[in-house]
Amino acid sequence: MSKADGMNYAPKGKPNPVVKEGEFVFAAAGLDHGHIFGQCNGLLEAGATLKWVYDPDQEKVDNFLKKFPQAQQAESLEQVLDDQEVKLVAAAAIPSERSTLGNRVMRAGKDYFTDKTPFTTLEQLEETKKVVEETGQKYMVYYSERLHVESAVFAGQLIEQGAIGKVIQVTGFGPHRLNAPSRPDWFFQKEKYGGILCDIGSHQIEQFLFYTGCEDAEVLHSKVGNYDNPDYPELEDYGDATLRGDNGATQFFRVDWFTPDGLSTWGDGRMFIVGTEGTIEIRKYVDLATDKGGNQLYLVNQEGEKHFDLNGKVGFPFFGELIKDCMHRTENAMTQKHAFKAAELCLKAQEQAIKVT
Repeated sequence: MSKADGMNYAPKGKPNPVVKEGEFVFAAAGLDHGHIFGQCNGLLEAGATLKWVYDPDQEKVDNFLKKFPQAQQAESLEQVLDDQEVKLVAAAAIPSERSTLGNRVMRAGKDYFTDKTPFTTLEQLEETKKVVEETGQKYMVYYSERLHVESAVFAGQLIEQGAIGKVIQVTGFGPHRLNAPSRPDWFFQKEKYGGILCDIGSHQIEQFLFYTGCEDAEVLHSKVGNYDNPDYPELEDYGDATLRGDNGATQFFRVDWFTPDGLSTWGDGRMFIVGTEGTIEIRKYVDLATDKGGNQLYLVNQEGEKHFDLNGKVGFPFFGELIKDCMHRTENAMTQKHAFKAAELCLKAQEQAIKVT
């Protein structure tokens, strides 16, 4: 995986299979974003069997097969959807096309696992809600900044154990490196990527809902801007927002495309979680000017100060839980309501954002 390139960042963990070979078969389609590699890594480590890959772009398929040679290239999406063995389709299509692809997958009787952001308009969200209700299939979302980061997983475990009491405030920072020359054309077209709060802001809002236990929230304020990329007028290189949850917890987050070249990784992602009995700080991808690497967590509560280096310690339980959810029709990995609510709020934050430049 490339630490410097967020678009192709694909975490790998220890294999922790929950099924036997061939017991849960999935396919990959829509290879427009490199997150597809992380999605597939997670499923394979949990024991899933990758059977097919499909994309109309042969170069993307060839690149995928170099990493996952066990997959067969499908001649069409229909070939994948007609295969009764396939239980789930993982996809990282162009953001504006994710809901249409997901609706086709679900109508074919399969569950769908899409990269974030899952939608670029509220209309897409409402249509997909209807398809989920009609079909009974799952529309799951790869909110990787929580699901595929060990320190973020551990933070959730600490909160569940009551380590910091009731969570009342979450502050998140999600800077990313732009790497403009390496980006596809759609990346700079707002209709296709949805806007910065809709796109990378979706990670932040999903984490807020999860860590606070909110089922709903109100966007109090949001803003976006293009501060330093005049060659890409539709790119929003900065965004922030403030939310208030239905249980009174609040959030502020900032996302941007200003990671400097001198940083050893693609972004200094951090999160600060305040509870009634303690605080947590997560340094997800780097601990600046140290050799610790990412996945560092700092906990302060009534018992004192603690530091946890979580690299290789926690794993990524979401993927095994997702497989079991698909097999048993349960909702332990993530509820459908949660996945949709995070998507809805990032769309609303984007829709009402004030342009500051």
